[in-house]
Amino acid sequence: MCSLSSTDRNSHQDKAAENAKDYELRQYETAKWVSTVIRGESQKEAMRQGFWKLFHYIQGKNERETKIDMTVPVTCLVKSGCTDFKISFFVPFDHQDSPPQPTDSDVFVEERKAAAIFVRSFGGFASPEKYAEEAEVLARTLRNRGQPFHEDFFYTAGYDSPFKLFNRHNEVWYFKK
Repeated sequence: MCSLSSTDRNSHQDKAAENAKDYELRQYETAKWVSTVIRGESQKEAMRQGFWKLFHYIQGKNERETKIDMTVPVTCLVKSGCTDFKISFFVPFDHQDSPPQPTDSDVFVEERKAAAIFVRSFGGFASPEKYAEEAEVLARTLRNRGQPFHEDFFYTAGYDSPFKLFNRHNEVWYFKK
């Protein structure tokens, strides 16, 4: 199961709205995320580049030169037929009111509005192909159950360090319409 629960201090908070066998519906509150968009690369390369840009931000490459705790999940916005990927870190609760502004012009703080999100969880090391496969399973399940969702994009969500070998936790998210 998940090594970090939604009650951990540095994890985006959710409320389980519905649990099904193949997925759950979560209600996420409005929150700030620090993000970067990587264009024209493979998803794997975009995740690598994006992660390091955001890691430098939390290591002090920001207007206050403040070190910020690492958070989970690390998300990646995947749009159908698009080679732009938005990689994001959740801003910890103690910085939500006033996160330091990035000094890298490719990094930005954004506010994601409250949303109902369909979530499918899976283990192991997640490749872009595995995320796409799991997203398709979730999309098919939602369609079969008549659940309305935004089909033109999904998010990947990773919860573990690359050094964690066992009991890994990954997710794909579709936003409810």
